[in-house]
Amino acid sequence: MLDSIRTFRHYLSLVLLFVPAALFALLLLLFHDHPRLGIGDRFPFLPWQFLLIAVFGTIATAGGVLDWRFHRNPLNMKIPKKERDAEAAALGLGGVPMFMLMWFAMMSVKPQYFLIPILVVLIYTVAAISYDEFVFHIKRCGKTENRYHRMLVFGNGIAWLSWFHYIYC
Repeated sequence: MLDSIRTFRHYLSLVLLFVPAALFALLLLLFHDHPRLGIGDRFPFLPWQFLLIAVFGTIATAGGVLDWRFHRNPLNMKIPKKERDAEAAALGLGGVPMFMLMWFAMMSVKPQYFLIPILVVLIYTVAAISYDEFVFHIKRCGKTENRYHRMLVFGNGIAWLSWFHYIYC
């Protein structure tokens, strides 16, 4: 039992990396006829912001997976439990609620009702990511690992800004 809990915790951050992308794609498929989504019958089918979300979300997810794999190589430094917990908190308590709030805002006829909760979760998420970067990564990361982190952070940031633009502009 203890080994299965350790294995679950070991893969939690990896699983959480894929939740927003998979859920976004699934919800787009399920709600493709909803008028608030602006999905068309002709190319490019999706609003340009969704295309940016796909491109930069893919970059972010690739960076997260590469970073996760980097730490599974016995030649590279293993991440400590505190760091793994901090990353899982940023993804699970920041990324997942942010996704839900953004989706509900996008589908709502009054997205302004979601603006304050979105900003609160955004502040928490930025603080959690900054904590992870400045406490665990600032001194020990090399060029390769920093590249993966930049892919993850800036990819997610641009994808989020694109989605925010779609909802509020």
